[in-house]
Amino acid sequence: MAKPLILVSNDDGITAPGIRTLVRVAMRVGEVVVVAPDGPQSGMGHAITIGNTLRLDKSIALEDLGVEAYECSGTPADCVKLAKHHVLRERTPDLVVSGINHGSNSSISVLYSGTMSAAIEAAIEGLPAIGFSLCDYGHEADFSHTEEFVEKIIRQAVEHGIPDNTALNVNFPKKGDEPIKGIKVCRQAHAKWQEEFDERLDPHNRKYFWMTGSFVNFDKGEDTDEWALVNNYISVVPCQFDMTAHHAIGMINENWEF
Repeated sequence: MAKPLILVSNDDGITAPGIRTLVRVAMRVGEVVVVAPDGPQSGMGHAITIGNTLRLDKSIALEDLGVEAYECSGTPADCVKLAKHHVLRERTPDLVVSGINHGSNSSISVLYSGTMSAAIEAAIEGLPAIGFSLCDYGHEADFSHTEEFVEKIIRQAVEHGIPDNTALNVNFPKKGDEPIKGIKVCRQAHAKWQEEFDERLDPHNRKYFWMTGSFVNFDKGEDTDEWALVNNYISVVPCQFDMTAHHAIGMINENWEF
């Protein structure tokens, strides 16, 4: 029986430690092809390249792992599009995985995340997809505690599938002294980033701004990704790209006058 074909991408770039971990684990399950950005693309959301050239080159960044790998000048969504329609145009991936991201993509961060945009782009293309993130922003983050769970989740996705038009958003707690308690299938917490803009001057005395701020969780529920992560569980949130607020259709039709 042929091994499943797994496409790997990310947003931290093809040289990031997180993607090396994900590739190694994915190789235990199937044949791996990598198409990832040639540099960091964090926070790009679902941006695509439409006004500039896109470059795609064979990469040696993962040569020691023995996988077919390409680096792309575009965004994570560009990478998945190029993979499906060019690199793998005569084949169909059985699964697309993105990450492992250096930093959380829980709650509202899913909207800004390049990691999850690669996964969501795959779902738009009709491919089962998972985005993996670790709640540790350090470049030297320790991913070792994620590996057995990444493999388990990938195997479950290959064996049982993922619902159509859905991408899974998987977040891991930062490695600590206690082992991970398990996996929780959750909803996205109601939370947001409270931004502040630090006004500064450059060496030419011109004004610029540096965005800072803090994460605020308004959600007290115990069925959310934020609750799971704080309590040392892995969170799994099924995400959809249909952003219709279905509950609002009736209210607008009943109350607005056109």
